Amino acid sequence: METWTIKELTLWLSNNSDLLVQYGVNIVSALLILFVGNLVVKGVAGSVAKVLHRKKMDPAVVEFLHGLVRYTLLVIVLIAALSRIGVQTASVVAVIGAAGLAIGLALQGSLSNFAAGVLIVAFRPFKSGDYVEVSGVAGSVEGIQIFQTVLKTPDNKMVVVPNSAIIGGPITNYSRHDTRRIDLMIGVSYKSDLQLTKRVIRETLEKDSRILKDPDIQIGVLALADSSVNLVVRPWCRTVDYWDVYLDAMQAIKEALDENGIEIPFPQMDVHLNKVDSAANA
Repeated sequence: METWTIKELTLWLSNNSDLLVQYGVNIVSALLILFVGNLVVKGVAGSVAKVLHRKKMDPAVVEFLHGLVRYTLLVIVLIAALSRIGVQTASVVAVIGAAGLAIGLALQGSLSNFAAGVLIVAFRPFKSGDYVEVSGVAGSVEGIQIFQTVLKTPDNKMVVVPNSAIIGGPITNYSRHDTRRIDLMIGVSYKSDLQLTKRVIRETLEKDSRILKDPDIQIGVLALADSSVNLVVRPWCRTVDYWDVYLDAMQAIKEALDENGIEIPFPQMDVHLNKVDSAANA
């Protein structure tokens, strides 16, 4: 390995001082481009988000577009910084394209998640704050990100669901419509007066102002079960009142049936014993 003396190093630096200064300036310029460019990207992406918020666009869509704009501009800033230190941008684009192809083949799932995110934003099967069930998970939508959607479950857990899993399966949006039907199952004894039972249930539900008059409450016999006659009770309410009305209605119906002597039976089994005459069998 060749070693330089201090004299030779000093001579080389003297002969190449202009080149070193140029390289130094280019490196400093590239760092400034990265620093200033990052600030500009944050400002532009933030401004886009503010404009979209002022237009009252769904926060989940705003978050998705904000991330898309930010990462796109960061790539442009990086290419500009590399070109400043002498790297040919055409070569950089070609390398990025080749690398993108290789990465795309290796990360097909991530690309499908990105494409699915675009579809979710475009078709909007749900919006921020909606209570949905997707890919076997139920929760409120907190945000639609580039690769995944974030849900908050009723017991305050965060669940991250890949966008491709959402698009590839059924989507149940419980918040899309203003009203929702409550399905209650009430079992009463076979000895109960069914007309009286229906009347008691209806009068009990009609006392709750949160239950809608239109559509009308539906009450009918659904099944003759082993231990009870099962009645289906279907009142309607506003979607935001669903669980409060559901819980209150179940308690109110139970108390009303007790007051009117209508039995809600326990599961039971009738056993019949036949006495056999031993003398006759002999």
